[in-house]
Amino acid sequence: MASSKRRRLTVQFGAVVVALGLSACTGLTGPSPTPSSTTTAEPTATFNFGTSSMPLGLDPALTSDSESYRITRQVLEGLVGVDGETGQTTPLLATEWKDSNNGLSYDFTLRSQVTFHDGTPLDAAAVCANFDRWFTFSPDLRKQAPGISFQSVFKAYSDSPVFSIFKDCKAVSANNVQINLTRPFTGFLKALTLPAFAISSPAALAAQKANVLDQIRNGEAISTYASHPVGTGPYEFSAWDDKHVTLKSYRNYWGNRGQIATINFIPYDRAETRQQALLDGKIDAYDLVTSGTFDQLVKKGVQIIQRDPFSVMYLGINQAVAPLDKPEIRQAIEMAIDKESLIRKFFIDNTTQASQFVPPKLSGFNNNAPSLGYNPDKAKDLLSKAGYKGEELKFYYPLNATRAYMPTPEKIYAEISRQLVAVGFNIKPVPVDWEDGYLQKVQSPGDRALHLLGWNGSNADADNFLGPLFGETRAEFGYSDSDVFHRIERARALPDGDERNAQYQAINAAIAASVPAVPIAFPISALALSDKVESYPASPVLNEVFTNVRLKP
Repeated sequence: MASSKRRRLTVQFGAVVVALGLSACTGLTGPSPTPSSTTTAEPTATFNFGTSSMPLGLDPALTSDSESYRITRQVLEGLVGVDGETGQTTPLLATEWKDSNNGLSYDFTLRSQVTFHDGTPLDAAAVCANFDRWFTFSPDLRKQAPGISFQSVFKAYSDSPVFSIFKDCKAVSANNVQINLTRPFTGFLKALTLPAFAISSPAALAAQKANVLDQIRNGEAISTYASHPVGTGPYEFSAWDDKHVTLKSYRNYWGNRGQIATINFIPYDRAETRQQALLDGKIDAYDLVTSGTFDQLVKKGVQIIQRDPFSVMYLGINQAVAPLDKPEIRQAIEMAIDKESLIRKFFIDNTTQASQFVPPKLSGFNNNAPSLGYNPDKAKDLLSKAGYKGEELKFYYPLNATRAYMPTPEKIYAEISRQLVAVGFNIKPVPVDWEDGYLQKVQSPGDRALHLLGWNGSNADADNFLGPLFGETRAEFGYSDSDVFHRIERARALPDGDERNAQYQAINAAIAASVPAVPIAFPISALALSDKVESYPASPVLNEVFTNVRLKP
């Protein structure tokens, strides 16, 4: 593997640093509207982008899949966005905003003369229709779609309103909407930048029965709407077949339409096949360069852009399966894993070890979070003292998948499994194709003991990592710690500052001590670009809209 120094000399870096202090606009008016720099020339280019897999569904409210979000970010927009360079909350469908009533009410002014791709207007009623839909998701729907973000952000739905942070959405006028909360939530505006809270056409949601998951695609139950989303974004949905997803530039888009008229997202489930497709000219760019192909691309002079680390890869532990309910067993799992070896073998240079779930650049990162370290001898002793009798542990891992947080899951599984067996664990491999419902299987109740997964942050707030993963009881981990839940609930209501940071640092330490999962790495992810591309808007939070891709003349 090439040295870090060599890579710094030969690789074009496009990593974007996320600012730590996104504005929450507390008590202040939001940024003034910025005139859109609408491109006068009609977009004409076709851009073929290589992905690691097909999307699991194109209704972002019901999925947490990064390849799904990559596409929906082009089609749908939220009230506010994220600046790719500064991390600041920026105007999007809302041109300005302010909060009042001690942070319990937020008033948004909507951008005028914006239409959905079906020709219906964006107005306050349409915004509230989306919020009301999310708030009233039925219990059955929530079971079918465990990747819903609404609960992890707002805590509860309309059937338990006393526990929900969201209270209601009111259309004050056609272009003014008010969102009311039941209690202060410092990260509210940051949360609205999540792809899950993009605004869909209410007419399309109704016509395509968005809440009825009566289709199966790539192992996931989805609705008709999830195979044909309708938003206000710069690209409208065109087609989705077995070979690619196609988007077309939306002629009536309110903002900059860029240079690209047609985007084809083409899946290649192996890094080597993505690389070859780029070298053969079949695609113009691809994401998720792996360490095994990195040097080959560098030698061939291919442009590579690296993102700053903003994700965490972890080994999930299901405490609902004995004997993983015993803390000593979970501690033995952590001490059996040689994180440094894993990173050196399978991750891009400058990837760092993780001892917690919040990346180092964020406020709330705890430099002193407890870490048991790699200690296989002590792991063996703990297993003996805990009375482990060699019970079989089913270890789920995905096939045919690459994610920003998990470059080569089959190889990572093999190495972790080897390390666990070496200290005395009895591991049963359970490979599941990513497109055969892997995500749903590991996030739902089941008999698995261990699994590989990760989390990619969408905004620069510690709550975006700790809240979704450990802010409530989750079937993924079989984890329930009322003290941690309460601490997270309290921290998210505190104003930005030292006290809030200290709270998240304490939460990090408490989670690390109980080992509900083992954080492995804060990975570096990278894209490869053809000579056709002059610049690409790489973003650590993956907010990469293709109108910002610049092609060479």
